[in-house]
Amino acid sequence: MTSKRFILIAIASCAWIASSFAATIPTGTTLVVRTVDTISSHDKVGRTFTARLDQDVAVNGKAVLRAGTKVLGRIETSRGNRRVSNPLTVNLTGVSVNGRTAPIKTVSGFQPEPKSVTARQAAAGISVGSYVVPPGTKMEFRLAQPVSL
Repeated sequence: MTSKRFILIAIASCAWIASSFAATIPTGTTLVVRTVDTISSHDKVGRTFTARLDQDVAVNGKAVLRAGTKVLGRIETSRGNRRVSNPLTVNLTGVSVNGRTAPIKTVSGFQPEPKSVTARQAAAGISVGSYVVPPGTKMEFRLAQPVSL
């Protein structure tokens, strides 16, 4: 009887410890990241890139993701297809937590600001040619759905 009780207590303790580390980040939470990889307006749609959280993400006052946490992203639209000239748009797709990647989905995507060549183009909102988003560029995203860690 004592060994059964010990096993039950051990299982309950493990479950309690595991639940204390679990967290859900709610929809609408802002994730601020800095790129690790260079991203070009001519990269192909679907290409992935790496970024790192620029600030902690907290839920109920407790940091559940620390600044520096690895985040993965994907190019959603670009000028990589010569037939269509879409603006560069990127979204986040995953966050690395304890050696595994938790899938995430962000809203609307982030569109880096391209440089306009002339004042007239700038006034019309037109950018010309390719542009590059260098490593260390700060980007903000909002979660489209909750993330369970």
